[in-house]
Amino acid sequence: MKKEEIKELSIQELKAQIEAAEKAYRELKVTHAISPIDNPAKITKDRRDIARLKTVLRQKELAEASAK
Repeated sequence: MKKEEIKELSIQELKAQIEAAEKAYRELKVTHAISPIDNPAKITKDRRDIARLKTVLRQKELAEASAK
């Protein structure tokens, strides 16, 4: 996902995306441990995408808290 797409998501959508991305990441790591995947750089990309999602989620949570 691109940064612009991530910033447009709501908090609930971000949480769902994070959960799905973490599940896919864990499965990919297990698959890679059993037999190497074609593109091991995908593991790094997925990990960074999860971090990006979590960062935007935290920013939105802080913005919501400060607005109250």
